[in-house]
Amino acid sequence: MHALAHAGFGCGEWVRRGRALRVQAFLAASALVVPLAACTVGPNYTREAAPVSPQFKELKGWKVATPRDQLDRGNWWAAYRDAKLALLLRQVEISNQTVAASAAAYEQARALIREAQAALLPTVTGSYTYNRTRTGPKAGGGSSVVTGAGTTTGGDRGGASYSTTYTAQASGNWTIDIWGKVRRQIESNVAATQVSAADLDNAKLAAQAQLAIAYFNLRATDSLRDLLARTVAEYKRTLEITQNQYNAGVVSRADVITAQTQVLTVEAQLINVGVQRAAFEHAIAVLTGRPPAELTITPHLLGGSIPKIPVVLPSTLLERRPDIAASERAMQEQNALIGVAVAAYYPDISLSGLAEFIGRNPLPFSTPHLVWSLGAAATDELFDGGLRGAQVDAARAAYWESVANYRQTVLTAFQQVEDQLAAIHILSQQLGVERQAVRAAREAVDVYLNQYRAGTVSFTTVVTAEATLLQDEEAELTVRQNLFLASVSLIEAVGGGWDTTLLPTQNELESGFSLLPQL
Repeated sequence: MHALAHAGFGCGEWVRRGRALRVQAFLAASALVVPLAACTVGPNYTREAAPVSPQFKELKGWKVATPRDQLDRGNWWAAYRDAKLALLLRQVEISNQTVAASAAAYEQARALIREAQAALLPTVTGSYTYNRTRTGPKAGGGSSVVTGAGTTTGGDRGGASYSTTYTAQASGNWTIDIWGKVRRQIESNVAATQVSAADLDNAKLAAQAQLAIAYFNLRATDSLRDLLARTVAEYKRTLEITQNQYNAGVVSRADVITAQTQVLTVEAQLINVGVQRAAFEHAIAVLTGRPPAELTITPHLLGGSIPKIPVVLPSTLLERRPDIAASERAMQEQNALIGVAVAAYYPDISLSGLAEFIGRNPLPFSTPHLVWSLGAAATDELFDGGLRGAQVDAARAAYWESVANYRQTVLTAFQQVEDQLAAIHILSQQLGVERQAVRAAREAVDVYLNQYRAGTVSFTTVVTAEATLLQDEEAELTVRQNLFLASVSLIEAVGGGWDTTLLPTQNELESGFSLLPQL
């Protein structure tokens, strides 16, 4: 099962000649190994093609901004001009626990690179032993004498003798990465670390988007509370009108009761809004890494319109989204593992060395008591039952799985961008119509209320008009809320302010191990 070649060298009076032979053997082995080490088996990585459309379908006829690749890095939320939102979003990167877990995973991936790099260098072990030996039937007094190199002996009347030996040994072994197995593993680990770095940035972006969505939902509830509070005040004025009409004997008690019901119904809705607001505020606290009790956000109304959002070109979307970058780096990770599996077909070539000092004193050792050896070995499995072939097939299948995942990630990204472009386009049109409906409903309430005072229409007409107005105002607020949520989702879909230049490079990830041999 093993083919082994080994060369050993003696000691004693051959020490000087042995030193010269050792140097010559090492230089010869180095001259042989360095050219071979340039070989790296397995396929070199080439990025697979992804399905990219020439333009966004839902961008036609709608221009929030000219499509361009100029989103600011990092602080994508600056477009909203909201100081409180900016303050909260900055805390996500610092305190969010999901982001912290992703950061720890990234550091773990970096450590795995150094772990793989260590296999490129030889391993050296050392030992120091003290050995006291007694021979003979029993102990007793006697004189001691020094004998031989490296031992102290003594005797007694019972025939016992003692000897002491000090031994220091250093041995080393170096498996030469001739076929590139270790270098392919390092390549895979570097790509995996880049995957982890992209996952970290994606976790930041996702958490920030979740916080921004919760924030705008919170502002929408503040606006809803304001709307309902104004509606309660208006309904109370209507109740006052009905009460005056009833006192004058113009209308029945039923109109007063109906007006009172309107007031109480909306007051109940106003109270219920507090449940939603509390939930959004708690969610924001957790996303910033704090318990809900430590965060209180003062009420503030939702803005009237969303900011203009630059939309990247489809061809640059692949460089803008961290999840796409992670999927692409995963392809190289799996591709390199094919080389690791292929390298198993080739024999392992290793160099070994041993230096041993034996003496009668702990320190220092004398040169004549030096024993050393230098050897080389080649080991290969002659029969494995198809194991290596199965491992190569599994590695290739894993690579093609990563290709499919990459392409699906790209397709999903384009779908998300198209969805949000369509949402903003359609919601913007709807918002314009809803605002017209609110103005018409407001005018209808004013007209019917004046007619009610004049006694020309029933109170039911007023109630219906006021209910319609409230419904239209709530609908207009909901559309504005959805527009803000869609704008956040669109920014997230185009990668925020991220791009692939923010990923750590191969040189940066490998620079932590400066002693690597340049094979």
